[in-house]
Amino acid sequence: MGNSPLGTFLPLILLVVVFYFLLIRPQRKRQQEQIQMQNSLTPGVRVVTTTGLFATVVALQDEDVVLEVAPGVETRWLKAAIGRVVTPVDDVTDVEAEGTVTERTDTGNGDDTSTKQS
Repeated sequence: MGNSPLGTFLPLILLVVVFYFLLIRPQRKRQQEQIQMQNSLTPGVRVVTTTGLFATVVALQDEDVVLEVAPGVETRWLKAAIGRVVTPVDDVTDVEAEGTVTERTDTGNGDDTSTKQS
């Protein structure tokens, strides 16, 4: 009837190609970058775990990382649990993101005015 096998399977082939370039390839790239970051960890680096714990790398042992979460408090984690390395700029941004503090001053007539947001 004029339907070629290629014409029948062409939409399916195009769908697979689109999925590869939009989903599979970028995910694979992110995964490789994550593994590279975890393998490049060194003692003294500030990190955030995948669960959101901020810590400093103290020691590395095979697939384990010893993290210091507070002075004198060390815990052992898998390298795979390290989500990202924190730069000093990230620390300041995280503190600011917790909320803003507003100072209020009294003008003497019972009206409060907001003077500063940080």
